[in-house]
Amino acid sequence: MTETGTPRAAVPRPGTLAVHAGFEPDAETGSVSPPIYQTSTFAQDGVGSPRGGWEYARTGNPTRARLERAIAELEGADRGFAFGSGSAATATVGQLVLPGEELLVADDVYGGTFRLFERVLAPTGVVTRYLDLSAGPAAALDAACTPRTRMIWVETPSNPMLKLVDIAATARAIGSRVGARGERPLLVVDNTFATPLAQRPLELGADIVVHSATKYLAGHSDVVAGVAVTSRADLAERLGFLQNAVGAVPGPFDCFLVLRGMRTLALRVERHASNALRVARALAARPDVADVRYPGLDAGPHAHPQAALAAAQMRHPGGMVSFAPAPRDGRSAEERARRFAERTRIFALAESLGGVESLVEVPAAMTHAAAAGSALEVPAALVRLSVGIEDPDDLVEDVERALGEA
Repeated sequence: MTETGTPRAAVPRPGTLAVHAGFEPDAETGSVSPPIYQTSTFAQDGVGSPRGGWEYARTGNPTRARLERAIAELEGADRGFAFGSGSAATATVGQLVLPGEELLVADDVYGGTFRLFERVLAPTGVVTRYLDLSAGPAAALDAACTPRTRMIWVETPSNPMLKLVDIAATARAIGSRVGARGERPLLVVDNTFATPLAQRPLELGADIVVHSATKYLAGHSDVVAGVAVTSRADLAERLGFLQNAVGAVPGPFDCFLVLRGMRTLALRVERHASNALRVARALAARPDVADVRYPGLDAGPHAHPQAALAAAQMRHPGGMVSFAPAPRDGRSAEERARRFAERTRIFALAESLGGVESLVEVPAAMTHAAAAGSALEVPAALVRLSVGIEDPDDLVEDVERALGEA
């Protein structure tokens, strides 16, 4: 109750927010599906007097503003920012680290993120170091943080090894640290694999959350976009400046597609997770599979070592499964991995993830080729599955048949 005795407005739960955030009816017409402002510029009421604050679509667009407001609400943030791709979001956040400062990165990340850090930021003088934060961030960060450390970057679950990082423990570990500029290092979490329906890193102590909105947020493999959110006013001011100055923003129709996809996010992630568990259990039961990685496997020889953390930190364990076949019939594990990926019928052999359809890839030769020869090199026999929302029996049958032929 408020001080006047009236009931407080109920805070919508995530499943409700996913449907309604940014999608309120159009104020002018009442249209339940809001208009797409497919324009590059806006008429002004006078010189230097933009109508409603809208002046040029790189700086701001009503459709993009809806998406930015929606992702901020879903992540429990004060501000959201949309970009032309997940990599553009990563690059913009990465510009918060200046030459001579340090970026500490969890040792399993998307190959494009690794490429950006090593081949774009490093030549400018940004020092990037990689460390295993999955076993316990406190000890690793205690040894790694220096007065030059500006940012800690983690993916959890990670891509493609599905490692988990305890976000709250990481935030505590750097809470009293003095890094670059005499400030506590920033904690950035890539929440693409989990989605805001599974975990909200800001509530656990993160400063910035990023997503490749191409993946689960949009959910239909028909748009490329990225987002970032924060509740820190100083970081929001800088990110807003960089977004406008660099200009890597999405078009209004792309923003609309992401918004439309987010309306079914709650339903989709539940189905992704339940299907992924079915597939992971089927893989774990096969003697010709050497390794299965899925945060929802909590028992048996392929139980995820951080299943307890997954249960505590995430509302569901996600839709991504990675595994490695065992050698068989004279074929190496790598040969079987490639044969498997080329023989599935429902799982399409393609990069990306998070769409309604199931996808399969071999990361070492595809999405993570940039990490070859580095400390983040992916095992050649690892297979990554993005488990879609199809009938789970069909997905299991597809996996079983393709493994039998591999």
